[in-house]
Amino acid sequence: MTPIVFPGLGIEVTIDRVAFTLFGWPIYWYGVIIACGFLLGLTFSMRQAPRLGLNPDDLLDMMFAAVPCAILGARAYYVIFYLDLYRDASGAIDWGEVVSIWDGGLAIYGGLIGAVLAAAVFCHLRKLPFFTVADCVSYGLLIGQLVGRWGNFVNQEAYGGPCTAPWRMGLTAGGTYIEVHPTFLYESLWNLLGLVLLYTLVRPRRRFDGQLFASYVLWYGLGRAWIEGMRTDSLYLFGTGIRVSQALAIVSAAAALAVILRTLRRRKTDPKPLYAERVRDAQDAASETGTDQPNREENKEKE
Repeated sequence: MTPIVFPGLGIEVTIDRVAFTLFGWPIYWYGVIIACGFLLGLTFSMRQAPRLGLNPDDLLDMMFAAVPCAILGARAYYVIFYLDLYRDASGAIDWGEVVSIWDGGLAIYGGLIGAVLAAAVFCHLRKLPFFTVADCVSYGLLIGQLVGRWGNFVNQEAYGGPCTAPWRMGLTAGGTYIEVHPTFLYESLWNLLGLVLLYTLVRPRRRFDGQLFASYVLWYGLGRAWIEGMRTDSLYLFGTGIRVSQALAIVSAAAALAVILRTLRRRKTDPKPLYAERVRDAQDAASETGTDQPNREENKEKE
C-alpha cells in the first residue's frame, strides 16, 4: 500500500485495496464501490419510475439483464483497445487476466453500450416504451458513475497528467512519486452537477420521451471529452493518436444535441403527450367507466 496525498490540502490517506475477505476470497473496494453506486442509482431511478408512468418492478427486472451485459460490454471495450496488456510471454491471450475484472479495467462507454442494447431487447419483449425507460435510468447512470469513480481512486488509476493546482493528487506510480490531476474526482463532480441539472432543470421542462436520456448523453459527453484529454491511461484507436473515449464522447454529445434540437422543433408544430400523460389519461378514463386499469399492451397500442 502506498499513500495518496493531496499536498495542497494537507490530506493523506492509505487505503488497502482489499475491503474484506469472504470464505478466503478477497473482496476489493473497487467492486464494493461499484456495487454501492449501482444500488444507489437503481433505488433513485425506481423511486422516479411512477412519475414517468412506469412500474418500478419492471425496472428491477430489467436490471437482471442489463447489469451482466453492462459488465461484459465494459470489460470487452477495455480489453479490445488494450489487448497487449492481456497477452502472455508467448503473445497468446491470457484469458485468466481477461476475466480478472476485480483488478480494474472497465470502460464506462462499453458498459453503456452493453446496457442500452440489453434494455432495448428487454423493453421490446415486455412492450415497454424504451425512451421513457431510458429517461428514468439516466438518473441512475449519473449516480452510479459519480460514485463508481471513487473505485478508481482506491485503485490509484484514471488520473491525469502533472498538476500544480492546490487540489493536485500525489501518488507513487512505478516507484516514482508524482503529482497529477485527480481526473476521477473531476468526472465524479461533473456527474454530480449533471444529476442536479437533469433533475432540477430538464425534468420539469421535459417535452418528449427520451429528452432526459439525450440530455444525459450530451452532458456526459461534454465532460468526458474534456476530462479524457487530461488522462494518461486513455485507450487509443489501434495505434493511432486518437483517444477512443474522447472521440466517442464528442460524437455522442453532438448526436444528442442534434436529437434534442430537432425533436423540440418538431414538437412545436406536432405536440405529442408524454407516455406518463397517456398512462394517466387511460387510468382516469378507466376509473370513470369503472373498468380495470388498462394493461401495458393497451397502453402500448395508444402510443
